[in-house]
Amino acid sequence: MPTDLNMPDKMDLRSMDVSEKNRSKLKNLFPGVFVETRNEKGEFAESIDFEKLKAELGTFSDGFEKRRERYGMDWPGKKDCMKLIQQPSVATLKPAREESVNFDDSENLFIEGDNLEVIKLLQKSYYGTIKMIYIDPPYNTGKEFIYPDKYSETLETYLAYAGLVDNEGKKFSTNTPNEGRFHTRWLNMMYPRFYLARNLLREDGVIFISIDDNEVSNLRKLCDEIFGEENFVANVVWQKKYAVSNDDPGIAPMHDHILIYQKSDSFQRILLPRTEKQLKRYRNPDNDPRGDWSSDNYVSNKSRYERPTLWYPITHPKTGEDVWPDENAVWRYSPEKHTQMVEENRLYWGPNFSYHKPRLKRFLSEIQDGVVPSTWWPFAEVGHNDEGQKETGELLGKKIFTTPKPVRLIKMMFAVSVSSNDLVLDFFSGSAATAQAALDLNKEDGGNRGYIMVQLPEPCDEKSDAFKAGYKNIADIGKERIRRVIEKIEEEQAAKSKEAKGKLPGMAEDLPDLDLGFKVFKLDKSNYKVWDGSDVNSPEEKLAEQLEMFVDHIDPEASQEDILYELLLKAGFMLTEKIEKIELAGKSVFSVAEGTLLVCLEDEITRELIDAIAGVGPTQFICLDRGFKGNDQLKANAVQTFAARNQGKDSAEQIVFRTV
Repeated sequence: MPTDLNMPDKMDLRSMDVSEKNRSKLKNLFPGVFVETRNEKGEFAESIDFEKLKAELGTFSDGFEKRRERYGMDWPGKKDCMKLIQQPSVATLKPAREESVNFDDSENLFIEGDNLEVIKLLQKSYYGTIKMIYIDPPYNTGKEFIYPDKYSETLETYLAYAGLVDNEGKKFSTNTPNEGRFHTRWLNMMYPRFYLARNLLREDGVIFISIDDNEVSNLRKLCDEIFGEENFVANVVWQKKYAVSNDDPGIAPMHDHILIYQKSDSFQRILLPRTEKQLKRYRNPDNDPRGDWSSDNYVSNKSRYERPTLWYPITHPKTGEDVWPDENAVWRYSPEKHTQMVEENRLYWGPNFSYHKPRLKRFLSEIQDGVVPSTWWPFAEVGHNDEGQKETGELLGKKIFTTPKPVRLIKMMFAVSVSSNDLVLDFFSGSAATAQAALDLNKEDGGNRGYIMVQLPEPCDEKSDAFKAGYKNIADIGKERIRRVIEKIEEEQAAKSKEAKGKLPGMAEDLPDLDLGFKVFKLDKSNYKVWDGSDVNSPEEKLAEQLEMFVDHIDPEASQEDILYELLLKAGFMLTEKIEKIELAGKSVFSVAEGTLLVCLEDEITRELIDAIAGVGPTQFICLDRGFKGNDQLKANAVQTFAARNQGKDSAEQIVFRTV
């Protein structure tokens, strides 16, 4: 809210304040635990009475400070992680049309940048919208990029790393086993990213995380803390190799882990479709009107001494003789249940009643429509490492990317968690195998699965095949892979369309309307000069320089499109919202999401424009503060115009007016 009722709101150019949002949630649940206290300056401020909160929760103790020991996970730097999480980002994501495919129409995103900053920037726009996250993070083998050297340098270090500002000695570091804080550094890198990523999941969302034996135990504890131990779904074992290498020391590792956690118990596991092999088990040799069935044992694994009531004779329907079960494998059901089974014709005694003991008929029509996924994913079903390399090799060239996951593996994750119109996120996207999995599945079933890929532009080694092939960094590899997958699908569709021209009407296969594109955005500094209040004791000349800079705080090199997308992101709109350029009162205005948001970036705001905006009635209107050219009366009149328009309207119909 503005401090002056005659002035509009100022646009907040920071990412969402996570701690403030959490406090707001807590206040809605327990308003009585918030109290006013006086700080060191003698000013009143709102704080939380933790003893009251514990009482509200039914947890009483002799004092909060007396509790020293508790079960949980702790490590050096964890407090710094929380500070980093609560520090909003002032960066932006700038569109890169020239690297995109079908920029204006696509709902898919490829974001190049440090994933921590990117996840922070997505908090407002994508909070609670992602159905599935899959990540293949660094396994902490001592070779991979980990994170910036200092917490306070996240954005600045990234800009130096990406060559967007002078280096000044800042660098990203790797983590080696001889470091004294080997596991600690990895945890410090992962914790903030997981904490913030959880916010992006829908209530019925789920996350899949690939990892090997190096950090699986720490990752499990980390996820128990962030997602809740009760939201653990499974630890899937993926058979990543098909042969043991003689070079492997000790016992050869043949698997990776895939940890699965749900956001809440709203997540519903999807059953896998039955394979042709599984369906062949069902047939109908006795022409039962209930259809195909498969046979199952009619005996259990219990002995007559363990289950004496299940040790009894039954009558053979052809011979009339008593049939007893084995002493160590009694019948499955009680005598009463057996009588019901006979009456319902659920026993099969073989062709011409030739079996000595019956089999139980299980009808395909009566069992659940699909197969329950297991925690064992063999390479025969989901692929192996070599298959992943072969896939990238066919698309990009051999050895361009060394450790891609096979597309079939990621398709399996989609199959058990994602419907045909859901949105997925991969913020360690590597070669973008997740994007290919989404595109392939959409091609197969006509779905509209959307994806957001996030990848650091980690430089390719100049001696590598990737660099020699023209790829400067890993992000370039991912973008090119998606382009080539799209080209391949377009070629297949063109061939089918050509073939269909020679067929009679109604015989040609309908081609699905697929989203064959993606928008590229790149992490960069804000298009607005952000006030640096880190040192109030700065020399006068430095403060004067800052004040002079803020006379016009928009970067002169920023394009209107750069500014527009930063405003979208920080106003809580998705980067894929439809944007139209319209004219109102002789001024160019951007209409976002069918007029929900109107943005004017003109250098002059007029009374006629304000009246026109009020007449259209968007949810939000944002314009440049400099557009008023210092005319406070015009600005105050604009505020009053919108206030009059909002009077008597529901909050959903009111216009929020902001300047930037």
